[in-house]
Amino acid sequence: MFRKPAVPTVTNRSYVEGQSNGRLPSMGSKEPVREEKVVLKKKVTLLRGVSIIIGTIIGAGIFISPKGILENTGSVGMSLVVWTVCGILSLFGALCYAELGTCIKKSGGHYTYILEAFGPLPAFVRVWVELLVIRPAATAVISLAFGRHILEPLFMQCEIPDLAIKFITAVGITVVMVLNSMSVSWSARLQIFLTFCKLVAILIIIVPGVMQLIKGEIQHFKKAFEGTNTSVMGLPLAFYSGMYAYSGWFYLNFVTEEVENPEKNIPLAIGISMVTVTLGYVLTNIAYFTTISPEELLSSNAVAVTFAEQLMGRFSLAVPIFVALSCFGSMNGGIFAVSRMFYVASREGHLPEILSMIHVRKHTPLPAVIVLHPLTMIMLFTSELEDLLNFLSFARWLFIGLAVAGLIYLRYKCPDMPRPFKVPLFIPALFSFTCLFMAALSLGSDPLNTGIGFVITLTGVPAYYLFIVWDKKPKWFRKIVAGRVTDTTQWVKQLVHIAFIIPIITTVVQDHQC
Repeated sequence: MFRKPAVPTVTNRSYVEGQSNGRLPSMGSKEPVREEKVVLKKKVTLLRGVSIIIGTIIGAGIFISPKGILENTGSVGMSLVVWTVCGILSLFGALCYAELGTCIKKSGGHYTYILEAFGPLPAFVRVWVELLVIRPAATAVISLAFGRHILEPLFMQCEIPDLAIKFITAVGITVVMVLNSMSVSWSARLQIFLTFCKLVAILIIIVPGVMQLIKGEIQHFKKAFEGTNTSVMGLPLAFYSGMYAYSGWFYLNFVTEEVENPEKNIPLAIGISMVTVTLGYVLTNIAYFTTISPEELLSSNAVAVTFAEQLMGRFSLAVPIFVALSCFGSMNGGIFAVSRMFYVASREGHLPEILSMIHVRKHTPLPAVIVLHPLTMIMLFTSELEDLLNFLSFARWLFIGLAVAGLIYLRYKCPDMPRPFKVPLFIPALFSFTCLFMAALSLGSDPLNTGIGFVITLTGVPAYYLFIVWDKKPKWFRKIVAGRVTDTTQWVKQLVHIAFIIPIITTVVQDHQC
């Protein structure tokens, strides 16, 4: 199932580790076998890189309920300051990843940088938690937002049935994973289109907001800082919410090996994306406050819809569609990027070797993509997703902080490493401290759930020694593991079938009344 980890370099790999040793000639032909490697193609241009970052960062939060910051700041002015500062801090983190991505030209993001700086154990723990819980739960959460909003125009005066939402969500997840399994080009083109839709949706909010400002609708800005929360935990929690809203700037580094001219395009894509997202977020919040009072924003379940209803009338029906497309873009970008982490981890010997196989014609890491499907379906139909994300969110910031701290460590460990793009040392120092502070903040604000997440993360340590380090496993242990894998595979197949069939039957049989 697992194999001994290889030396962390990307050279001379076999077919199961991402490359093919050749092409077989046709039957009866005297043509010799030609050596031809099967690798992931460099198809991520600057435009596609920008679309991956923007398309993954901008999800449903800015349109649905950007109230976490306002709740913890207590005033309009301070909430706008926090949105701006979080954008700048996220830019700092993204610039750190730009340096890492241009000096370590390997895909995998956090996993690869931790592996190169601190060795295999923390890197394995990172990918272990990502594969088992974080990525399936995160995909299920954003997919549920897609399912709810794509159905909203059909249930204008009704409560949308939960099973209908989950069925549409399951279909959306399946479509995204099939697309990413079939073609890198088509998934990248779709991401560009969906990113364009996100930006259009933001402009639909910003432009009327600017017109409101021109008309003099500034009543909510006259005493912008009145009521600012000065409590010890208020402002840190506001920054925690803000940094979460900007998370996603790191996804381009998951596909470094597929980026054209990474020395130039990675820093450019990061800079363009973060400036665009920060301006978009701040201006969108300003637009909201030209029409909606702070009290209305805090009580609204879908701020963008409330805003559109007050200013646009029937055109507001288009907003849920744009929100659904925004969520779909986040699903597509996340799956496209994170599958490369699993692919690289398998190539390094930290995950089952089948996950490092590449389709010989389509040049996609097909097993690394579809492995997420059954895990996401299990999360979708059996788990309290928000609780999972709450007690594992600290793990994300902990490992991002560790990766950025690795940049500082590599400056001293490998001073002669070529660095086409280099940031001032205070930037990684400040950002790694911010990440570790947020991880500690999550422990202080919710010790129970964070403690559970800490225990789940620690399970990666015995798993590492059991599956990776212990290479002289007895035959009886190998048979048990092989049998368990087969049984689990069959169980997952049955669960996926049930997950699709039950919502269909229930939706057809039941007559939902408004």
